[in-house]
Amino acid sequence: MIVSGSATQAFAAALARATGEPLGRVQYERFPDGELQVRVEDADIDRAVVVASTVSSDAHIELLQLQDAVREAGVDDVTTVLPYMGYARQDRAFRPGEPVSSRAVARAISTGTDRVLTVNPHEDRVCDYFDVPATSIDAASVLADPLPADLEDPLFLSPDEGAIDLAETVRDAYGRGATDYFVKERDYDTGEIEIEPNDATCDGRDVVLTDDIIATGSTMSESVAVLNDRGAARVYVSCVHPLLASNAVTKLSAAGVEAIYGTDTIERSVSDVSVAPVVAEKLP
Repeated sequence: MIVSGSATQAFAAALARATGEPLGRVQYERFPDGELQVRVEDADIDRAVVVASTVSSDAHIELLQLQDAVREAGVDDVTTVLPYMGYARQDRAFRPGEPVSSRAVARAISTGTDRVLTVNPHEDRVCDYFDVPATSIDAASVLADPLPADLEDPLFLSPDEGAIDLAETVRDAYGRGATDYFVKERDYDTGEIEIEPNDATCDGRDVVLTDDIIATGSTMSESVAVLNDRGAARVYVSCVHPLLASNAVTKLSAAGVEAIYGTDTIERSVSDVSVAPVVAEKLP
């Protein structure tokens, strides 16, 4: 049975359709003091797939409660699916005294499950922090699905060299086009940072900016401005995890983005394509 966190209901429903597993009914409550409680109404089950994108601290608490609820109901086999894993970007201590947040939450999640599946974490190494088997699923190929079929000499750009694999995955799924990445150069006299494509020309080409996650959209909107200055025809933004905090959507739109495409790992208005079928293939 698929058991869903409150922020991941549409994805859970898509996963239930893709797997043929029943979709459990869950009640979500908040007490006057702010504490959360979930209740799984269908408790007579042998196997549970707990699905929750941990987009907030509340979502993390819900996930732990869902795991405990199905264990309390006597379920012996629990798989946890994290379409989006929060705190995954803090995968190491960047300064003295900082926690490795992804390790902390991974250890907590491990206590209530037998295995974990997560989609395109910011760094695959976070899977090593779980105390149970954990698998990273690359679902970036689905980002090609909503793109227009008539892209003109398309160029797929990643935000840096380390993410070029994602751009290549989307390009391969689309079926044609070139790939490149942005490089950052600091002017040590002024302190300003300039970003520009590493090698490829943009003039007259349709450009697809690809990334694993878009949070505030600030860096992406700067990239769009660079592409516009270099004569790009149309610019599209595509990401696996459309966090899109605060005014990210209007920021990108004002920068001249033709469209923003994301998946349903985080359920937003731009979630044009589901990664549920890809996850379904990996479920035990």
